[in-house]
Amino acid sequence: MSESQTKTKEDMNRAARESFSGRLLTDPQFEEAYRITSIIEREIRKSGTFKDKLADYAHAFARTEKFDGVRAEMIMRDIFRERTGQTMNGLREALLEREKALTDQERQRGYPCAEAVGPMIEKGNDAEGRRMTFHRAAAYQAQVLGRELGVTDNCAWGLMKEGFKAQRGTEFYDWGKALEQRFYTPLVEAERQQREANADRPQRSAPTRSGPSRS
Repeated sequence: MSESQTKTKEDMNRAARESFSGRLLTDPQFEEAYRITSIIEREIRKSGTFKDKLADYAHAFARTEKFDGVRAEMIMRDIFRERTGQTMNGLREALLEREKALTDQERQRGYPCAEAVGPMIEKGNDAEGRRMTFHRAAAYQAQVLGRELGVTDNCAWGLMKEGFKAQRGTEFYDWGKALEQRFYTPLVEAERQQREANADRPQRSAPTRSGPSRS
């Protein structure tokens, strides 16, 4: 992240704290509300929706404070706007408009991302080679593609499915779950058996230290 980007983020954080709603909150209240807006932003970027999650979190937030759910929701909307530079609905609409504007060339980028799921299940995605479930690997690739194209993760997942079907003639899900069964499931089963063996092994008690008796 560049220095200018860092400053912009700091400015938005400061603006959120000094907003009308932010100024009225204590530090713990603001920190909680601020984190909730991050959760809501993640939901919008994943699914393109936010109203249910906003209502649930606003209700939970208000339950321990001296304001009602309507006020809590207003607080979160204000902080979200100052923190991100746009409203919740504005972000949602921008993602949906971007999806409508995708070109055929951009849509074709779904297949390489779908194909990249295979090595993540077979070999892992980090230096230690820790393998992943199909769902985790596919969600990761959908998130990467979604950020690159400026669309939701769900839209990117759909592009991956469509591209895979067109190129391979088979379902993305069926292919991925078969790889999971072959490469990931045996590891989980081996770990389960090892845990059970360790649990059945008798524990050695720590040696007690004896000293001279005192009369």
